[in-house]
Amino acid sequence: MIDNNRYESLRAIIKIYLPEDVKASDINEDSHFINELNINSAHLVDIVLDVEDAFDIRLENEDMDQMQTVKDALQIIDSKVSAK
Repeated sequence: MIDNNRYESLRAIIKIYLPEDVKASDINEDSHFINELNINSAHLVDIVLDVEDAFDIRLENEDMDQMQTVKDALQIIDSKVSAK
């Protein structure tokens, strides 16, 4: 089940890095960061850093590789926060 507070926090982070041709309303759980939201790899790194700060977690390279969609990111955040 998706934690709405974490989802909204993640959406707020992603929104900052969206290119002009993508609206914040286009972000949903199934949105693919690169293919659908047009987020480039440099901004994906920025999102990861912001997520680490916002949720006080550490993401490893394997986590970043698995973070293809918003839902993937939420599942990783949930597991990291639960493991603390």
